[in-house]
Amino acid sequence: MNPILVLVRKDVTLFLKDRASLVLTFVVPFVLIYIFGQVFGVNQTDKGPSGIPVAVVNQSDNPAAARLVEALKGETAFKVLTQYVNDDKTTRPLREEDLVPMMRDDDFRFALVIPADVVQSSTIGIHLKAYSNPRNAIEAQTVNGLLQKTIFTHVPELLGESLRARALDYLGQERIDRFDAAIADAVSRAFGGDREEILKDIHNGAYGIGSRRPATAGSSSPSPSDVLSRVIHLDNVQVVGKDVKSPEATMLVGGWAIQFLLFALTASATALFRERDAGIFQRVLSAPVTRRDILLSKFLYGILLGLVQLVVLFFAGHLLYGIEVLPYLAPLVLVCVFAAAACTGFGMLIAAVSPTPEAARGIATFVILVMCALGGAWFPVSFMSAFIQKFSRLTVVYWSMEGFSRVLWSHASLAELGPTLGILALMAALTMGVSVWLFNRGNIFD
Repeated sequence: MNPILVLVRKDVTLFLKDRASLVLTFVVPFVLIYIFGQVFGVNQTDKGPSGIPVAVVNQSDNPAAARLVEALKGETAFKVLTQYVNDDKTTRPLREEDLVPMMRDDDFRFALVIPADVVQSSTIGIHLKAYSNPRNAIEAQTVNGLLQKTIFTHVPELLGESLRARALDYLGQERIDRFDAAIADAVSRAFGGDREEILKDIHNGAYGIGSRRPATAGSSSPSPSDVLSRVIHLDNVQVVGKDVKSPEATMLVGGWAIQFLLFALTASATALFRERDAGIFQRVLSAPVTRRDILLSKFLYGILLGLVQLVVLFFAGHLLYGIEVLPYLAPLVLVCVFAAAACTGFGMLIAAVSPTPEAARGIATFVILVMCALGGAWFPVSFMSAFIQKFSRLTVVYWSMEGFSRVLWSHASLAELGPTLGILALMAALTMGVSVWLFNRGNIFD
């Protein structure tokens, strides 16, 4: 047989015997393709963002305002919140004064207030107020676009109410009724339709404002959205992050940093195999040192390495993109310590369940990529399908980024950081506890 073919057969045989290589070559890509397809909603009827919490406060008794709220509830991208839950679990309608504290607690990031004067009689137009915490620029732009689309769809109806209110001040109800009846008669005769239905639409403010024939080529006529935007008085209130310099970089660097940290600490944990093969553990254990001491030393080393790496990366963001780090250095370091602990525990768990260093690297690559995708390191969690979003909060990436954003974006106090730090600490404790138990039952120290 040709020696080249013999060597090829040898390589194929070795490859088929290496389970880690088989998994990395075939299983991991297949699973990642499936997961990314779920993340991006491939072949799903409802694509795009879903379940983004948006609070709506309706202070108006205008029927058109109520229909606007129902339209927002019908938008699949939104999860519309209209009720405030008291401590005793009873509920009441949301009030405008509830919005700022709830947004600071990150209960939601976007809110729309429909004021009592949504239809103004003193001028032709409508008045709305939008609150936002644009922590993620892509998510904020998407939500603003969807809100504008829904609002513009119902502006003609609200604007018709505004026109009627304005006309009532000058003409009186009797003359307005005669005018509406004449319009309904004319429309019914010219275009057909039920006169009473047309009259009902006119009474509801549906004058057909905002609809027009398509512009011809080269026409400079303004679009309906341009026209409507001139009569919408939308007050924008940014609740959190107004004083943040370089906001986009502030939110992006945290995701990049935690991704690099996971790879670095997993590589550090898999170094246990090299030390075992070099006989280091046998020599160390001959001294008054226990297995527990070795594992805890690895855990502390991982935290120290992770802390240094994260701080260096955030300072790189400061130098390159102007991220404000120094004013919030103490709480940022605290979050970095807990994030490094959780990542180290994750790396130790990967090493504990892996039979070989090759298998550990393969498993780590797969799990880290999945966690970064699900946890929001690459794109907003709200852009994923509702099914995938359920798993986002189970990842180290999600809670680490949550801690970074609470410090650098929301400038949270230590008490406000408590829940996030507690979850990262719980993740670190669980993964390290399982790792120590598996290492003591395994052959890593033999």
